[in-house]
Amino acid sequence: MAGAAAEQRQLATVVESWRERAVLVVGDAMLDEWRFAESERLCREAPAPILTLRRRITAAGGAANTAVNVATLGGRALLVAPVGADVAGDELHDCLDRAGVWDRTVSEPHRPTPVKRRMLAGNQILLREDSGDPDEPLDDDGVARLLTALNCATEELRAVAGGAAPTLVVCDYGLGALPAPVRAWLVAHRHRYATVALDAHDLADWRGLNPTVVTPSFAEASRLLARAAAGFGAPPAPHRTGSPGLHLDHPPSDPSDGPSELVVGTAPGGVGRAPAGPTGEPTPGEGRVAMTGDGLSVTGAGVTVNATVGEGVDRAELAQARLAELRAHTGADVVAVTLDTEGAIVGGADGTPRRSHSTPVPASHAVGAGDAYLAAMTLALAAEASLPTAAQLAQLAATITVSDTGTCVCRREDLLDALGGAPDGTAHPTLVGLGELDAIIADHRRAGRSVVFTNGCFDVLHPGHVRYLEQARALGDLLVVAVNSDSSVRRLKGVDRPVNPVEDRITLLAALSCVDHVVVFEEDSPVGLIEAVRPDVYVKGGDYPPEMVPEAPLVRRLGGQVRTLGYVPDRSTSAIIDRIRAQSVETAAGQATRTVGGAAQSGRAAADGRAEAVRPAADPSATPAPGTTTAHPTPTAQSLGRTP
Repeated sequence: MAGAAAEQRQLATVVESWRERAVLVVGDAMLDEWRFAESERLCREAPAPILTLRRRITAAGGAANTAVNVATLGGRALLVAPVGADVAGDELHDCLDRAGVWDRTVSEPHRPTPVKRRMLAGNQILLREDSGDPDEPLDDDGVARLLTALNCATEELRAVAGGAAPTLVVCDYGLGALPAPVRAWLVAHRHRYATVALDAHDLADWRGLNPTVVTPSFAEASRLLARAAAGFGAPPAPHRTGSPGLHLDHPPSDPSDGPSELVVGTAPGGVGRAPAGPTGEPTPGEGRVAMTGDGLSVTGAGVTVNATVGEGVDRAELAQARLAELRAHTGADVVAVTLDTEGAIVGGADGTPRRSHSTPVPASHAVGAGDAYLAAMTLALAAEASLPTAAQLAQLAATITVSDTGTCVCRREDLLDALGGAPDGTAHPTLVGLGELDAIIADHRRAGRSVVFTNGCFDVLHPGHVRYLEQARALGDLLVVAVNSDSSVRRLKGVDRPVNPVEDRITLLAALSCVDHVVVFEEDSPVGLIEAVRPDVYVKGGDYPPEMVPEAPLVRRLGGQVRTLGYVPDRSTSAIIDRIRAQSVETAAGQATRTVGGAAQSGRAAADGRAEAVRPAADPSATPAPGTTTAHPTPTAQSLGRTP
């Protein structure tokens, strides 16, 4: 329990550390439209439902949704992207404004804003209509204005960050927002960004960028390895005899809104022979990624995996086997292969793969979950979090956004709540360290909250403690409880205390709804913590006046007030421990009495046994009565030839 709590504190600290982190998002922005309808009958013209529109909502999509997630997670997001001068573009601007994204998009009067309209009935997507896909690339003027916007945005974020290099997120979904000149500019100016994250439909277009992290889907990773194998001329790998190959077919044209779809089946050519020619192993021209029996090589047509283990092979294993190659081909420090409902596989320079898991949800719940994953991963790495921490936060951000239909957005408060943060909007963890306390209290102060502070050993938590803490919490907006460490309790209470270690004591306190934060201190007096917290109200337990509290002068000098709260009668820790010890003594005495009595009876039974031993033996030919058993005397020491 204590280890899990410490891990949650560490994760929450990272979330706090990335606040106001400057992030420039560039790429394909789009508008998501959701139309919720009801259907109660079929039309007469065809066996089709008649839909009645009940509700319509719009949300930022693509690169715009990534920027929204960065902003809602606590970062400072700035978006540069071409957006059409149309109604959809106006709605997209409104979405960005509501989320607090710095809108530096470039208006393109001759290019429509991409829109994805989904029609739902009974929370089921019936159809999706896409419009606004640009048929032509940006013209020279559009490219020039986009490059100017990128340059200005980079300097704007650098100035806001006090001269520090901003973070860059590239979202390339193949909608034409990032033509070759823009990609070349970003590669040439890579040095102007501290952390660079890349989410690209075709990673091969971004050679030379050397991003910090790439987040391809399994399909995008497969495509990159296939193209790399064809480009480098890797020799084909032979099929393993007797094992069916697997192949993944790309559609004739990849969808431009995210990961390509893959069709899994038995490789052409059947079982037991190496296919050749048009019916054999797919060639690059056929646009397929071959998965054959050799799990250690890349064929001339694509990726090979170990298919001999049958159902034991899954996408996670395939991705894990290719992490090093993906890092080499992308130049990225970190590769995170996302597997939608199966989580992700993440690998870094240490070569250790890390697996994260997700909960399967309906497809209508997962739209944009990858944007939340990308935003959280980028912010964590930009905040210099370790790779395991970044991967865990990214997966958590994606997972908690998929609870309902719509475009996924993860809020900082939701993420911290999932890590055990307070539900009052502050969203700090309950168990905190001394180093975290100053920043947490400062955050509460900025929010205008009054702080109540108390301290104690809380060795055996009882109703008196609960009542006392509830009364203390009612004196302000939040309650901070400082708990004496084990060594401190021993100095104050004696060598036989505490009864419960500090890990157990703080876990129980943190579980109380009236307690907002728990911190452990080593000193015998809380004076140092009082100076750090500067509580509005300092609470002590007892029936004496506040003037008798030793810390009262310090609290008043710091501008606070002192309150004393009486304990519940007969509910003190010492009284409970005394009762337990008294009962233990009584129990021990009773057991001793029973032991003495039992020994006397055993002595009599032994004497009876000896007397029985000298009785004449029963006639062995006698037949026992029905339902009875024959008793056999226990042999004595003499009968065994031993002396007692």
